[in-house]
Amino acid sequence: MYEPKLILITLLIKLGVAAAVSSALARARTFQRLLFTEDRNAGQTLGLLAFICIPLTLGVWVRVIVPNFYAADISFETTVLLGILMGPWSALAGGAMLSLPAMLHHEYLSLPFNLAVGAIAGMYGRFVEEEEVWSFSPFVDLSIYRWIRRNLRKPRFDRQVLLLALIVGLEICRGWISSMYPHRLFALVGPSWPIRVAVWACSAMVVGIPLKIWNAIRIEQKLEEQKRLLLEARLDALQRQINPHFLFNTLNSIASLVRSRPEQARELIVRLANILRALLKEHDSYVLLRDELSFTDDYLSIEVVRFGPDKLKVVKEIDPATLDLPVPSMILQPLIENSIKHGLEPRISGGTITLRSRLIQGKLLIEVEDDGVGIAPGRFHSSGVLRQGTGIGMNNVRERLEVLFGDAAKFDVTSRPGRGTLISMEMPTANYDDGETTGETTSPVMSPARSSTRS
Repeated sequence: MYEPKLILITLLIKLGVAAAVSSALARARTFQRLLFTEDRNAGQTLGLLAFICIPLTLGVWVRVIVPNFYAADISFETTVLLGILMGPWSALAGGAMLSLPAMLHHEYLSLPFNLAVGAIAGMYGRFVEEEEVWSFSPFVDLSIYRWIRRNLRKPRFDRQVLLLALIVGLEICRGWISSMYPHRLFALVGPSWPIRVAVWACSAMVVGIPLKIWNAIRIEQKLEEQKRLLLEARLDALQRQINPHFLFNTLNSIASLVRSRPEQARELIVRLANILRALLKEHDSYVLLRDELSFTDDYLSIEVVRFGPDKLKVVKEIDPATLDLPVPSMILQPLIENSIKHGLEPRISGGTITLRSRLIQGKLLIEVEDDGVGIAPGRFHSSGVLRQGTGIGMNNVRERLEVLFGDAAKFDVTSRPGRGTLISMEMPTANYDDGETTGETTSPVMSPARSSTRS
């Protein structure tokens, strides 16, 4: 047993140690690269373990040799972190390394306990999605409050609360073993229940603090990648969609209409100006689906005049419930342009482009379909990605969805040569609860009414 005042001071310093070490590691570019690499080789795994374990092993050593300075030892929480972020084998290696100073100090149970913690945390990390790990909150009281509020409305299994219970349960086991076998395993054991609860909560917060610090850097990197892809999309639109060939064809169409149909020529000029204005202005990462459709309407109106209303028809099957949902900006026009250029233009009789949107189990599904010549099988890699030079716009859209939503988004291309191509995009919708973005997806009630228009 330790003095309550000493335990509380130790817990406060422990939180500061966790924040300081996590922030110091996060500043290293090499650490960032190793931490956020998805498929690490053996050398990268060892490097990441060295970054994390070496300074914290020194912390265990400081705890052993400095009387009454227990806050430097966060080996238990570090082993949990290694398990949920890197897997069981890395957690076993890191836990063994962290136990060395304690073993030399005759705390012989530290090694088997760390190995058990690493194995359990590693199995949890394999069981849950990556985003559930990164979104774990160190603010225990808020997590419990939100969990209770959500489950009162709609009971469900919460893996984040499972991680909280797992950390608390392992900390309780550590305290019990330390009481049963004094001086064989280090643990802070409080003399009263309030102090014990504070010890358990502190362990969860020490695990959550590095996750929050490192996740902020992870999100920042994703945003930077998204900005790069958005810039590439803008440049691609300026260089390909609004290229001299397109402009000359549009201007020729306007010139042919000036004398016979001046009002239609004027309308084409206005729509061309809208396209140029939209492409040249600053873009947000997301726009409402209705604004994205408005942009494509201007583009399609010009294409309909160029090809003729009998050769290019546009059908929209848009669920009204989807119009106010945010989507990545400039995500439809490259797909529509691809359908016209590679699907319908080679056909003498032209064809139809169909745009669809609907909600399915809380996700937004958008489809672009044409009944053109289709995509030849030889233009696909084995992975399903179009070969370089044959679908720049489609591959760019696919990559942007992967960066923005990860595995939560789907991008599928189904093509039947001679019968047409269907491009399907599925992406999560944000759930705003009391002004807070929770990151969950819900299934909004769909309106039975659909708009079906032809132009």
